[in-house]
Amino acid sequence: MKRYRLAIIEQSAVITEGLRALLRGDNDFEVVFSDTDLRRLAERFGVVEPDIMIINSQIAGALSQNIRSAYPEMQHTAIAAIATTVCDDELMRQFMDVVRRNKELRTKVEQGLTEAFGALSVASAVMSPEMLEQALLYPRQSVALDVSFKNIMSVNVPVYDFQTKTAEEGDIFPYGLAQTSGELDDAMTALSGVFEDMLELAQVEKTMQLLAQEIEKTRRRVNALEYVMIPDLQKNIKYISMKLEENENSTKVRLMKVKEMVLQDAHHYEY
Repeated sequence: MKRYRLAIIEQSAVITEGLRALLRGDNDFEVVFSDTDLRRLAERFGVVEPDIMIINSQIAGALSQNIRSAYPEMQHTAIAAIATTVCDDELMRQFMDVVRRNKELRTKVEQGLTEAFGALSVASAVMSPEMLEQALLYPRQSVALDVSFKNIMSVNVPVYDFQTKTAEEGDIFPYGLAQTSGELDDAMTALSGVFEDMLELAQVEKTMQLLAQEIEKTRRRVNALEYVMIPDLQKNIKYISMKLEENENSTKVRLMKVKEMVLQDAHHYEY
């Protein structure tokens, strides 16, 4: 029985390898070409000669309606376009980089906050509650936070940028130094030092959450591709191949009947 030759045009190495793995054990199909660019298939079309082309609809784009007119050599090739949102190795790499950065920042922030709260506990012990509350009642410094967005593999993630009201380092102390303890100064300095890392940690955790959601969506799409779309395509391909074989057999039978009729008319004997 004829083995149908398949060409895969797909941007994602994950999707391509998944298709190859699914079709590897099928005796009816053979993957003879895979690439990310349709033009490279056109260049090697005479060598690989695929019967069926599976192409990502995002690659086909506006050309999907005119592939055969743009590439005349593909006139007799069956084309199956699959719609997938690609989550490839690059997205996973970006996600793992964010996870590692999150771990580093969380460790740093936890150490800074432990130091700050330790100093604040000591300050609370040597200062009266009323004096401590009065010292911290009216902050001298303020912070303005701007939120913008950047694109990571089609995922919009936040970027936090903050500006302090003044650039003076001494403005982190909203009190006079005469009636307060040095431990309170240490606590304020530690909190000021960890503040920027806390903002970056919030940004990184939100980025990690958004990337994880996108990966989960893509995993569902890959599962749908593996367990729904590809089996449906295989059924359709088998149905089409059966119909083509039936048509071929019918054509052979008709040709034999025509030959028999011609011989009967020419030689007056039955074939």
